Amino acid sequence: MTSASRIETGRTELLARAAKSSDPLALFAQASQHLRRLLPYDAAVWRATDPHTGMMSAPIRAENLDETGCAVYWESELFTENVNLFRDLAQAPVPVAGLRETTGDLPARSSLYQAFMKPRGLQDELRAVLRVGGRPHGHISLFRAAGRPAFGPAETRLVESLVTPLAKKLRSFAGAAPHSLPDAPHGPGLLLFDASGALMSANDDARAHLEDLPDAPAAPAAGGLRVPAWVQSTALKARAISEERDRGHARVRVRSRSGRWLVCHASCLREPNGSLGPSAVVIEPAKTSEIVPLIVDAYELTDRETEVTGCIARGLSTGQIAEQLLLSPHTVRDYIKSVFEKVGVSSRGELVGKLFTEYYAPYAEPGILRVHD
Repeated sequence: MTSASRIETGRTELLARAAKSSDPLALFAQASQHLRRLLPYDAAVWRATDPHTGMMSAPIRAENLDETGCAVYWESELFTENVNLFRDLAQAPVPVAGLRETTGDLPARSSLYQAFMKPRGLQDELRAVLRVGGRPHGHISLFRAAGRPAFGPAETRLVESLVTPLAKKLRSFAGAAPHSLPDAPHGPGLLLFDASGALMSANDDARAHLEDLPDAPAAPAAGGLRVPAWVQSTALKARAISEERDRGHARVRVRSRSGRWLVCHASCLREPNGSLGPSAVVIEPAKTSEIVPLIVDAYELTDRETEVTGCIARGLSTGQIAEQLLLSPHTVRDYIKSVFEKVGVSSRGELVGKLFTEYYAPYAEPGILRVHD
Protein backbone atom coordinates (compact mmCIF):
# COMPACT_ATOMS: atom_id res chain seq x y z
CA MET A 1 0.00 0.00 0.00
CA THR A 2 1.39 3.40 -0.96
CA SER A 3 1.76 6.16 1.61
CA ALA A 4 -1.03 8.17 -0.01
CA SER A 5 -3.46 5.22 0.00
CA ARG A 6 -2.54 4.41 3.63
CA ILE A 7 -3.32 7.95 4.69
CA GLU A 8 -6.61 8.01 2.79
CA THR A 9 -7.63 4.68 4.32
CA GLY A 10 -6.73 5.99 7.77
CA ARG A 11 -8.63 9.22 7.18
CA THR A 12 -11.72 7.29 6.10
CA GLU A 13 -11.55 5.15 9.23
CA LEU A 14 -11.05 8.21 11.43
CA LEU A 15 -14.16 9.90 10.07
CA ALA A 16 -16.21 6.70 10.28
CA ARG A 17 -15.33 6.23 13.95
CA ALA A 18 -15.87 9.93 14.70
CA ALA A 19 -19.31 9.83 13.10
CA LYS A 20 -20.38 7.20 15.64
CA SER A 21 -19.16 9.18 18.67
CA SER A 22 -21.76 9.69 21.38
CA ASP A 23 -20.45 12.99 22.76
CA PRO A 24 -17.65 15.53 22.18
CA LEU A 25 -15.10 13.83 24.43
CA ALA A 26 -15.62 10.53 22.64
CA LEU A 27 -15.25 12.36 19.32
CA PHE A 28 -11.98 13.96 20.42
CA ALA A 29 -10.63 10.64 21.70
CA GLN A 30 -11.47 8.74 18.52
CA ALA A 31 -10.17 11.46 16.23
CA SER A 32 -6.92 11.87 18.15
CA GLN A 33 -6.27 8.12 18.37
CA HIS A 34 -6.51 7.72 14.60
CA LEU A 35 -4.93 11.04 13.63
CA ARG A 36 -1.79 10.35 15.67
CA ARG A 37 -1.18 7.24 13.55
CA LEU A 38 -1.29 9.32 10.37
CA LEU A 39 0.37 12.46 11.69
CA PRO A 40 2.59 11.80 14.74
CA TYR A 41 2.56 14.38 17.55
CA ASP A 42 3.64 14.46 21.19
CA ALA A 43 0.94 16.54 22.86
CA ALA A 44 -2.42 17.97 21.89
CA VAL A 45 -5.45 19.95 23.01
CA TRP A 46 -8.90 19.42 21.52
CA ARG A 47 -11.40 22.13 22.50
CA ALA A 48 -15.05 22.85 21.88
CA THR A 49 -15.83 26.51 21.20
CA ASP A 50 -18.87 28.74 21.24
CA PRO A 51 -19.77 29.00 17.53
CA HIS A 52 -21.05 32.56 17.85
CA THR A 53 -18.06 34.06 19.68
CA GLY A 54 -15.29 31.60 18.83
CA MET A 55 -14.24 31.43 22.47
CA MET A 56 -12.96 28.28 24.12
CA SER A 57 -15.69 26.36 25.93
CA ALA A 58 -16.04 22.83 27.25
CA PRO A 59 -15.39 19.97 26.87
CA ILE A 60 -11.63 19.94 26.39
CA ARG A 61 -9.31 16.99 25.92
CA ALA A 62 -5.67 17.72 26.82
CA GLU A 63 -3.03 15.13 25.97
CA ASN A 64 0.39 15.04 27.65
CA LEU A 65 0.09 18.59 29.00
CA ASP A 66 -0.26 19.63 32.62
CA GLU A 67 -2.49 22.39 33.95
CA THR A 68 0.21 24.93 34.75
CA GLY A 69 0.38 26.48 31.30
CA CYS A 70 -3.28 27.33 30.57
CA ALA A 71 -3.07 30.96 31.68
CA VAL A 72 0.29 31.41 29.93
CA TYR A 73 -1.11 30.02 26.69
CA TRP A 74 -4.14 32.30 26.64
CA GLU A 75 -2.29 35.40 27.84
CA SER A 76 0.02 34.96 24.85
CA GLU A 77 -2.89 34.29 22.48
CA LEU A 78 -4.90 37.33 23.61
CA PHE A 79 -2.27 39.94 24.47
CA THR A 80 1.00 39.38 22.63
CA GLU A 81 0.77 36.74 19.90
CA ASN A 82 0.53 37.73 16.24
CA VAL A 83 1.12 34.36 14.58
CA ASN A 84 -1.70 32.02 13.54
CA LEU A 85 -4.30 33.51 15.91
CA PHE A 86 -7.41 31.34 16.22
CA ARG A 87 -9.64 34.33 15.46
CA ASP A 88 -7.75 34.90 12.19
CA LEU A 89 -7.71 31.23 11.21
CA ALA A 90 -11.48 31.11 11.74
CA GLN A 91 -11.84 33.54 8.81
CA ALA A 92 -8.91 32.33 6.70
CA PRO A 93 -9.37 30.46 3.41
CA VAL A 94 -7.49 27.56 5.02
CA PRO A 95 -8.20 27.35 8.78
CA VAL A 96 -5.06 25.30 9.51
CA ALA A 97 -1.49 26.52 10.02
CA GLY A 98 1.84 25.30 11.39
CA LEU A 99 3.97 27.61 13.50
CA ARG A 100 7.35 26.75 11.96
CA GLU A 101 5.95 26.83 8.45
CA THR A 102 4.31 30.23 9.03
CA THR A 103 7.44 31.78 10.61
CA GLY A 104 9.90 30.41 8.03
CA ASP A 105 11.25 27.90 10.57
CA LEU A 106 11.90 30.70 13.08
CA PRO A 107 9.41 29.84 15.84
CA ALA A 108 11.05 32.28 18.27
CA ARG A 109 9.15 35.01 16.41
CA SER A 110 6.11 33.74 18.30
CA SER A 111 5.49 34.91 21.87
CA LEU A 112 3.49 31.71 22.41
CA TYR A 113 6.57 29.70 21.52
CA GLN A 114 8.76 31.69 23.90
CA ALA A 115 6.38 31.68 26.86
CA PHE A 116 4.59 28.35 26.54
CA MET A 117 6.15 25.92 24.07
CA LYS A 118 9.90 26.27 24.54
CA PRO A 119 9.81 25.82 28.35
CA ARG A 120 7.91 22.56 27.77
CA GLY A 121 10.27 21.23 25.13
CA LEU A 122 7.79 21.77 22.29
CA GLN A 123 9.14 22.89 18.94
CA ASP A 124 6.12 23.18 16.62
CA GLU A 125 2.36 23.61 16.78
CA LEU A 126 -0.16 22.76 14.07
CA ARG A 127 -3.45 24.43 14.94
CA ALA A 128 -6.81 24.27 13.25
CA VAL A 129 -10.27 25.74 13.64
CA LEU A 130 -13.09 23.23 13.16
CA ARG A 131 -15.67 25.29 11.32
CA VAL A 132 -18.82 24.82 9.29
CA GLY A 133 -21.17 27.42 7.87
CA GLY A 134 -18.63 30.12 8.69
CA ARG A 135 -18.82 29.35 12.42
CA PRO A 136 -16.10 27.79 14.62
CA HIS A 137 -17.18 24.78 16.69
CA GLY A 138 -13.79 23.70 17.95
CA HIS A 139 -10.02 24.20 18.02
CA ILE A 140 -7.19 21.70 17.67
CA SER A 141 -3.60 22.26 18.82
CA LEU A 142 -1.09 19.54 17.91
CA PHE A 143 2.45 19.85 19.30
CA ARG A 144 5.76 18.24 18.34
CA ALA A 145 8.69 18.08 20.72
CA ALA A 146 12.16 19.41 20.01
CA GLY A 147 14.03 17.21 17.54
CA ARG A 148 10.93 16.31 15.57
CA PRO A 149 10.46 17.57 11.99
CA ALA A 150 8.13 20.51 11.45
CA PHE A 151 4.57 19.90 10.35
CA GLY A 152 4.58 20.01 6.55
CA PRO A 153 2.14 21.03 3.80
CA ALA A 154 0.84 17.48 3.31
CA GLU A 155 0.00 17.23 7.02
CA THR A 156 -1.70 20.62 6.88
CA ARG A 157 -3.84 19.41 3.98
CA LEU A 158 -4.76 16.24 5.88
CA VAL A 159 -5.99 18.22 8.89
CA GLU A 160 -7.78 20.67 6.58
CA SER A 161 -9.73 17.76 5.10
CA LEU A 162 -11.01 16.88 8.59
CA VAL A 163 -12.12 20.38 9.60
CA THR A 164 -15.66 20.39 8.19
CA PRO A 165 -16.77 16.81 9.01
CA LEU A 166 -15.49 17.07 12.59
CA ALA A 167 -17.14 20.49 13.00
CA LYS A 168 -20.45 19.10 11.75
CA LYS A 169 -20.29 16.29 14.29
CA LEU A 170 -19.49 18.74 17.10
CA ARG A 171 -22.39 20.92 16.00
CA SER A 172 -24.77 17.97 16.10
CA PHE A 173 -24.26 17.43 19.84
CA ALA A 174 -26.22 20.58 20.65
CA GLY A 175 -29.32 18.74 19.48
CA ALA A 176 -29.33 16.23 22.34
CA ALA A 177 -32.79 15.09 23.42
CA PRO A 178 -34.40 17.37 26.02
CA HIS A 179 -35.00 16.28 29.55
CA SER A 180 -36.77 18.09 32.35
CA LEU A 181 -34.75 19.57 35.18
CA PRO A 182 -35.92 21.46 38.26
CA ASP A 183 -35.58 25.21 38.36
CA ALA A 184 -32.01 26.46 38.57
CA PRO A 185 -31.07 26.46 42.27
CA HIS A 186 -28.60 29.33 42.01
CA GLY A 187 -28.66 32.88 40.70
CA PRO A 188 -25.89 34.74 38.86
CA GLY A 189 -22.42 33.97 40.10
CA LEU A 190 -19.84 36.80 40.18
CA LEU A 191 -16.07 36.31 40.03
CA LEU A 192 -13.43 39.07 39.99
CA PHE A 193 -10.04 38.53 38.32
CA ASP A 194 -6.95 40.75 38.44
CA ALA A 195 -4.94 41.81 35.40
CA SER A 196 -2.93 38.56 35.40
CA GLY A 197 -6.08 36.43 35.34
CA ALA A 198 -5.82 35.41 39.00
CA LEU A 199 -9.09 35.04 40.89
CA MET A 200 -9.57 37.75 43.53
CA SER A 201 -13.01 36.89 44.92
CA ALA A 202 -16.24 35.03 44.16
CA ASN A 203 -19.75 35.07 45.59
CA ASP A 204 -21.53 31.98 46.89
CA ASP A 205 -23.55 31.49 43.69
CA ALA A 206 -20.33 31.53 41.68
CA ARG A 207 -18.87 28.86 43.92
CA ALA A 208 -21.94 26.70 43.36
CA HIS A 209 -21.77 27.14 39.58
CA LEU A 210 -18.05 26.29 39.56
CA GLU A 211 -18.81 22.99 41.27
CA ASP A 212 -21.31 22.15 38.51
CA LEU A 213 -19.09 23.12 35.57
CA PRO A 214 -17.52 20.42 33.40
CA ASP A 215 -14.06 19.41 34.53
CA ALA A 216 -11.34 21.32 32.73
CA PRO A 217 -7.67 22.19 32.99
CA ALA A 218 -7.59 24.53 35.97
CA ALA A 219 -5.24 26.14 38.46
CA PRO A 220 -5.89 26.39 42.21
CA ALA A 221 -7.25 29.76 43.28
CA ALA A 222 -7.92 31.57 46.53
CA GLY A 223 -10.20 29.77 48.97
CA GLY A 224 -9.44 26.36 47.53
CA LEU A 225 -11.43 27.03 44.33
CA ARG A 226 -10.41 25.63 40.97
CA VAL A 227 -11.31 27.89 38.06
CA PRO A 228 -11.51 26.17 34.64
CA ALA A 229 -9.14 27.55 32.03
CA TRP A 230 -12.00 28.63 29.78
CA VAL A 231 -13.52 30.77 32.56
CA GLN A 232 -10.15 32.39 33.17
CA SER A 233 -9.69 32.97 29.43
CA THR A 234 -13.08 34.74 29.36
CA ALA A 235 -11.78 37.20 31.97
CA LEU A 236 -8.56 37.71 30.00
CA LYS A 237 -10.57 38.21 26.81
CA ALA A 238 -12.58 41.00 28.46
CA ARG A 239 -9.38 42.78 29.48
CA ALA A 240 -7.88 42.36 26.02
CA ILE A 241 -11.01 43.91 24.48
CA SER A 242 -10.87 46.84 26.93
CA GLU A 243 -7.21 47.39 26.07
CA GLU A 244 -8.14 47.30 22.36
CA ARG A 245 -5.84 44.33 21.84
CA ASP A 246 -8.73 42.12 20.79
CA ARG A 247 -12.25 42.44 19.49
CA GLY A 248 -15.57 40.64 19.77
CA HIS A 249 -17.39 39.61 22.92
CA ALA A 250 -16.17 37.85 26.07
CA ARG A 251 -19.14 35.49 26.15
CA VAL A 252 -19.45 31.71 26.00
CA ARG A 253 -22.18 29.11 26.53
CA VAL A 254 -21.58 25.76 28.15
CA ARG A 255 -23.61 22.84 29.43
CA SER A 256 -23.08 22.01 33.11
CA ARG A 257 -22.61 18.53 34.50
CA SER A 258 -26.20 18.56 35.77
CA GLY A 259 -27.43 19.24 32.22
CA ARG A 260 -28.23 22.95 32.42
CA TRP A 261 -27.04 25.44 29.85
CA LEU A 262 -25.07 28.29 31.42
CA VAL A 263 -23.74 31.50 29.93
CA CYS A 264 -20.44 32.96 31.09
CA HIS A 265 -19.79 36.60 30.19
CA ALA A 266 -17.19 39.11 31.30
CA SER A 267 -16.38 42.81 31.23
CA CYS A 268 -13.48 44.85 32.54
CA LEU A 269 -14.35 47.31 35.30
CA ARG A 270 -12.83 50.77 35.58
CA GLU A 271 -11.53 52.59 38.62
CA PRO A 272 -12.92 56.05 39.49
CA ASN A 273 -9.94 57.62 37.68
CA GLY A 274 -10.78 55.74 34.48
CA SER A 275 -7.98 53.17 34.67
CA LEU A 276 -8.78 49.52 34.13
CA GLY A 277 -9.72 47.56 37.22
CA PRO A 278 -10.63 43.91 37.78
CA SER A 279 -12.41 41.80 35.20
CA ALA A 280 -15.87 40.76 36.34
CA VAL A 281 -17.12 37.36 35.16
CA VAL A 282 -20.79 36.44 35.56
CA ILE A 283 -21.99 32.83 35.30
CA GLU A 284 -25.75 32.40 35.14
CA PRO A 285 -28.45 30.12 33.72
CA ALA A 286 -28.81 30.68 29.98
CA LYS A 287 -32.05 32.02 28.58
CA THR A 288 -33.83 30.06 25.90
CA SER A 289 -32.86 32.71 23.34
CA GLU A 290 -29.18 32.01 24.12
CA ILE A 291 -29.48 28.31 23.34
CA VAL A 292 -31.94 28.09 20.44
CA PRO A 293 -29.34 29.20 17.82
CA LEU A 294 -27.11 26.29 18.87
CA ILE A 295 -29.96 23.82 18.58
CA VAL A 296 -31.09 25.18 15.20
CA ASP A 297 -27.54 24.85 13.87
CA ALA A 298 -27.32 21.30 15.18
CA TYR A 299 -30.26 20.23 13.02
CA GLU A 300 -28.94 22.11 9.96
CA LEU A 301 -32.15 24.06 9.42
CA THR A 302 -32.07 26.54 6.53
CA ASP A 303 -32.85 30.22 7.10
CA ARG A 304 -36.38 29.76 5.76
CA GLU A 305 -36.94 26.62 7.85
CA THR A 306 -35.78 28.57 10.90
CA GLU A 307 -38.30 31.33 10.11
CA VAL A 308 -41.11 28.78 9.78
CA THR A 309 -40.06 27.13 13.03
CA GLY A 310 -40.16 30.49 14.81
CA CYS A 311 -43.68 31.07 13.53
CA ILE A 312 -44.73 27.64 14.80
CA ALA A 313 -43.28 28.48 18.21
CA ARG A 314 -45.49 31.60 18.29
CA GLY A 315 -48.55 29.43 17.62
CA LEU A 316 -49.26 30.62 14.07
CA SER A 317 -51.38 28.44 11.80
CA THR A 318 -50.23 27.32 8.36
CA GLY A 319 -52.30 30.08 6.75
CA GLN A 320 -50.90 32.73 9.09
CA ILE A 321 -47.34 31.58 8.42
CA ALA A 322 -47.98 31.72 4.68
CA GLU A 323 -49.36 35.24 4.96
CA GLN A 324 -46.51 36.49 7.14
CA LEU A 325 -43.72 34.97 5.03
CA LEU A 326 -45.41 35.63 1.68
CA LEU A 327 -45.51 31.94 0.81
CA SER A 328 -48.24 29.60 -0.36
CA PRO A 329 -49.79 27.27 2.27
CA HIS A 330 -48.51 24.30 0.22
CA THR A 331 -44.94 25.63 0.42
CA VAL A 332 -45.29 26.19 4.16
CA ARG A 333 -46.43 22.60 4.63
CA ASP A 334 -43.38 21.42 2.67
CA TYR A 335 -41.10 23.43 4.97
CA ILE A 336 -42.83 22.06 8.06
CA LYS A 337 -42.44 18.50 6.77
CA SER A 338 -38.74 19.10 6.14
CA VAL A 339 -38.25 20.54 9.64
CA PHE A 340 -40.06 17.59 11.22
CA GLU A 341 -37.80 15.16 9.35
CA LYS A 342 -34.58 16.96 10.31
CA VAL A 343 -35.48 17.33 13.99
CA GLY A 344 -37.07 13.89 14.26
CA VAL A 345 -40.52 14.90 15.47
CA SER A 346 -44.05 14.32 14.21
CA SER A 347 -46.06 17.23 15.63
CA ARG A 348 -45.82 20.96 16.21
CA GLY A 349 -45.97 20.52 19.96
CA GLU A 350 -43.13 18.03 19.91
CA LEU A 351 -41.08 20.39 17.74
CA VAL A 352 -41.52 23.34 20.08
CA GLY A 353 -40.75 21.17 23.08
CA LYS A 354 -37.56 19.87 21.50
CA LEU A 355 -36.18 23.18 20.22
CA PHE A 356 -37.40 25.71 22.72
CA THR A 357 -37.28 24.01 26.09
CA GLU A 358 -34.80 25.83 28.29
CA TYR A 359 -32.64 22.92 29.41
CA TYR A 360 -31.24 19.93 27.57
CA ALA A 361 -29.94 16.56 28.57
CA PRO A 362 -26.35 16.35 29.77
CA TYR A 363 -23.69 14.72 27.68
CA ALA A 364 -22.98 11.08 28.34
CA GLU A 365 -19.64 12.03 29.87
CA PRO A 366 -18.88 15.22 31.81
CA GLY A 367 -16.72 18.04 30.51
CA ILE A 368 -12.99 17.61 30.33
CA LEU A 369 -10.54 14.77 30.10
CA ARG A 370 -6.80 15.06 30.58
CA VAL A 371 -4.75 12.09 29.44
CA HIS A 372 -1.07 11.17 29.48
CA ASP A 373 0.67 8.37 27.62
